[in-house]
Amino acid sequence: MFKVIQRSVGPASLSLLTFKVYASAKKNSSHKAAVKVNELSLYSVPEGQSKYVEEPRTQLEESISHLRHYCEPYTSWCQEMYSQTKPKMQSVVQWGLGSKIKKLVYPPVFMGLAASLYYPQQAIVFVQVSGEKLYDWGLRGYIVVEDLWKENIQKSENVKNSPGNK
Repeated sequence: MFKVIQRSVGPASLSLLTFKVYASAKKNSSHKAAVKVNELSLYSVPEGQSKYVEEPRTQLEESISHLRHYCEPYTSWCQEMYSQTKPKMQSVVQWGLGSKIKKLVYPPVFMGLAASLYYPQQAIVFVQVSGEKLYDWGLRGYIVVEDLWKENIQKSENVKNSPGNK
């Protein structure tokens, strides 16, 4: 086991060492063989001038462009509405995060969730009954609002059609 670790650690540790390599000119060579930095292949400048040529638009790109121009008024309207309603929605969220709301709503909800873990059948029955009651209350409220709406419309029509207004 020790030999395996020793054999794998040796080459790995040698790879972490750094060595400096110095190049020296041959003793009988002249200075004419010196190479400039820009002549090295790493720093060479490509020959010729490159030119950017934009490809023509495809039919899909043209269609998307027309669609964007067509939808621009609607998207700007949506952005404007978002910027107007964002502060109002943030204030509603802050109100919902208030301590009074948390004290009133969160404890019963968490107690109901905990109870539903221990009594799942009763929780299902409770949800079904309360859902039916909420539906009934909503339907009753809808009927009341509809009746009030019809009464107001009939009153306004009677006032318009009365003989004194002609």
